[in-house]
Amino acid sequence: MSSDKPSGADNQQGRLEAYLSGFADGEGSFSVGITRRSDLAFGFQLIHEFRVSQNAERSTVLEYFRDVLKCGRIVINDRHRMSDKTLVFVVRRRRDLLDHVIPFFERNPLLSDKQQTFVSFATIVQAMAEKVHLEYEGFVQLVRLAFTMNANGAYRKWKMSDVIGVQNPQRLYAEHLDW
Repeated sequence: MSSDKPSGADNQQGRLEAYLSGFADGEGSFSVGITRRSDLAFGFQLIHEFRVSQNAERSTVLEYFRDVLKCGRIVINDRHRMSDKTLVFVVRRRRDLLDHVIPFFERNPLLSDKQQTFVSFATIVQAMAEKVHLEYEGFVQLVRLAFTMNANGAYRKWKMSDVIGVQNPQRLYAEHLDW
């Protein structure tokens, strides 16, 4: 007689994945940072990152993330502040995000409003894998989407008009020279 109930190991894995998804919902972050890069055509770079932080005394959960997702690393959260005792599990490699992190959260969706941030994050990472960000219009679309994430960009260093208002003038001029 066969049963539709998951086996013990499957049930344990499912419980762990649900726990990690819930933990990330509270303590995790899906972000697309924007940094100045004068050597790039549009003067800025998009940097995608998934991270979860936790006090060093309770870092076992970060090891669970690393083990279940089979990628990422655990590092000191802020090396420059000696009083910061937190560790952070970080995944930045695009291939790891596409192959491990995004599928995990598609199987184990977040229950809070952070789910929409995840959807935007996944869209941006996939678009960057397809090199959409290398064309100006694609870059602008991804920047606009990034600004909808995490409190609509309220804590960003750059305003959207700083990022998409000016292309890199040196690169534009050099591309049109006829040598």
